[in-house]
Amino acid sequence: MPELRKDPIIGRWVIISTERAKRPDDFKKIPVSDHPDQGSCPFCAGREEMTPPEIYAIRNPDTEPNKSGWKVRVVPSVSPFLGLEGGYDSWGVGIYDVLNGFGAHEVVIETPEHIGNMTDLDTEQILNVLKAYRERIIDLEKDERMKYVLVYKNYGKQAGGSKIYHARSNIIGTPVVPKRVKEELEGARVYYSYHDRCVFCDILRQEKEQEVRLVYENENVISLCPFASRFPFETWILPKRHNCDFHTSSDEELTDVARALKIILSKLKKGLKDPHYNYMLHIAPFKRRHPGYWTTIYNDYHWHIEVIPRLTRIAGFEWGSGFYICPTPPEDAAKFLRELEI
Repeated sequence: MPELRKDPIIGRWVIISTERAKRPDDFKKIPVSDHPDQGSCPFCAGREEMTPPEIYAIRNPDTEPNKSGWKVRVVPSVSPFLGLEGGYDSWGVGIYDVLNGFGAHEVVIETPEHIGNMTDLDTEQILNVLKAYRERIIDLEKDERMKYVLVYKNYGKQAGGSKIYHARSNIIGTPVVPKRVKEELEGARVYYSYHDRCVFCDILRQEKEQEVRLVYENENVISLCPFASRFPFETWILPKRHNCDFHTSSDEELTDVARALKIILSKLKKGLKDPHYNYMLHIAPFKRRHPGYWTTIYNDYHWHIEVIPRLTRIAGFEWGSGFYICPTPPEDAAKFLRELEI
């Protein structure tokens, strides 16, 4: 029998379609790139002049900005969704609210080598990428016009990736909190008001006890398939230490996040034959914009990474109802990933 499951954070319902249950081999394999185009890739080392000047970089000692010798580079996007030009402004058009396209859009080039999938980077290099996220969030927070920063990755065409086969991710700063994040924030606040506990911490405790949806664990991090998974093999990575702000994480914690990310992405690549995927880093908004308006946010919210393999498509029922249909129970997905050797 299919099951309707309610997400404990935002109250969204999903359908776990057990009658349509799919195993890893049942999903169609879509090649990520037939033409890696290394010869024209603007993100490879030695082609720094093909990108805008770097905003931030992790470099080898005694190397110059915008030259070779870097490990991770952050540059402005050449086709930004939002831009810093023009400043922040808002106005009304009748009953409609409008903001100008203010914001920041940065590209994190994750390796100087021509490698497409973060999975194929070593743990130390993934740690460098996470450190770059941390430093850019800290810097963007200094701009009082910014209210939120979203970090995300698109790998493969099905996930919105481009034809350039080089590992990179995006950082976008916005003057508003995205609706998807706001739903989590509001759900976490309501849960805390009833229980005086963080809903994410309660999820971690229960999943660790039950173990059926647990995928991986180390000293500082737990990875699991959520109870109300929207997509098959959806996997979350959460810190064990309660913390709403990713950018206050220690190097030790980020090292364990890098290990978890490496293991989860490696398992997905091996078990699902290199699927297209997205991941998103959800953090708390910058609190200094409205001091005092959310007095419990340090206690009720918990940063996390959501990894979404793109194995199914959203169709009319999902768009019309707000439900998601997941053909692989998260318990089956977690067991498969947990037991898969890499």
